[in-house]
Amino acid sequence: MLEVAEFRIRPGEQAAFEEAIERALRTITAKAAGMKGYRFLKGFESAERYILQVTWEKLEDHMVTYRQSPERDQWRAIVSPFYAQPPLMEHLTLLAQS
Repeated sequence: MLEVAEFRIRPGEQAAFEEAIERALRTITAKAAGMKGYRFLKGFESAERYILQVTWEKLEDHMVTYRQSPERDQWRAIVSPFYAQPPLMEHLTLLAQS
């Protein structure tokens, strides 16, 4: 199961956001139960746009176990000060790949 989150960051704060989210990914996300891996991408044409893809064993690992943990609040405290708007998040199921 894939979680996809889109972040829009205030202009001029990209470097600080990148440092903060990479720290949160290393210290919190990477240790979460059921987390299989992640990818963090930056927009080429839109320098304030970022995409985070997190692969979870199952939906409950993210929506129940992780979201009810104190680590979720720690993660949000690290990254949310940079948001230009609330992030968009959804879960996707893989249908095909090459």
